[in-house]
Amino acid sequence: MIQRDGLRLIVTAPLVMANARGLLEAGRAALQPGEQIFDFSQVAEADSSALAVMFGWLRTAATLRSTVKFAHIPTGVCSLAELYGVSELLPLV
Repeated sequence: MIQRDGLRLIVTAPLVMANARGLLEAGRAALQPGEQIFDFSQVAEADSSALAVMFGWLRTAATLRSTVKFAHIPTGVCSLAELYGVSELLPLV
């Protein structure tokens, strides 16, 4: 679901409701102190649950004194973030 490549955490599973809980937990387990970049370049499918997962990772990172940024967010997820008025809360690379 998530593969580490240095500071990058590459998401390899679809960011959809069926995978949301597993991705949330996999991302939490992968977080380490310091900066991490969740890279969505290999995500072919995503829905609104992606935003919930991303905000969950941000909350967990704050408790671990980590910094999370997001790269290659799927276009549809960016559109949903704008629609919901939360795009400015997502730290992008």
